[in-house]
Amino acid sequence: MEEVPRFFRTYEIWVYLILGFGGIFYFRKFILAWQELQATTFGLERESAQGRLNNAAAMLVFLLALVMVEFVLVSFIAPAMPGAIPLLTPTLDLLATPTITLAPSPPPLEGTPLVATPTLPVELVAPAGSGCIPGQVAITFPQEGSQISGIVEILGTVDIPNFGFYKLEMKRPEEPTWLTILAGNEVKKEAVLGAWNTSLLPPGNYQLSLVTVDNQGSAQPPCIVQISITSPEGTAQP
Repeated sequence: MEEVPRFFRTYEIWVYLILGFGGIFYFRKFILAWQELQATTFGLERESAQGRLNNAAAMLVFLLALVMVEFVLVSFIAPAMPGAIPLLTPTLDLLATPTITLAPSPPPLEGTPLVATPTLPVELVAPAGSGCIPGQVAITFPQEGSQISGIVEILGTVDIPNFGFYKLEMKRPEEPTWLTILAGNEVKKEAVLGAWNTSLLPPGNYQLSLVTVDNQGSAQPPCIVQISITSPEGTAQP
């Protein structure tokens, strides 16, 4: 089901252009048929002109209906469906990525057994709220520790220098991979970032991440909040 909204979202401009050219073409045919109908006095010619006029009018109505369907798909249906909004994955400049230099560990004392320290992925150890900057990158609802269910409007702020786009991602705390649930390319200030249908997920603890990317393709540190998804009767309101 997500393929149809994704297709119309991806080719939104082209769809409007094609429908616009079709509208111009049939509007011209409508005008010509109308003028011919006004200038015709014989019954057979008037009937032919009336037929062309009706066909052009029907096509104009049909094209207008397609425009309305496209608008509803990309404005209301696609944002409410996880994965329906395509994202261009920016190529990050690896040279610009900060490098963390670890200080060498002191050698173990003689006779002390060596213990291997497991290394956890960065996603699993990121503290709640990391990357959240008031007035620039922030999730104001749901807040840390909130219990949510059903369709939830995510509120927040995305207003960084040289803003490109933002995306909201989710995962379970023990999972290494983030799943993009929605995205946008407009600056938001304490506004709705998008609607998330949590009823598609099993109840449990989740992490919600807000990632901002500048117009050079550089992703900023994510703003992460820990939340809990419950059954529909436990819906939280902002």
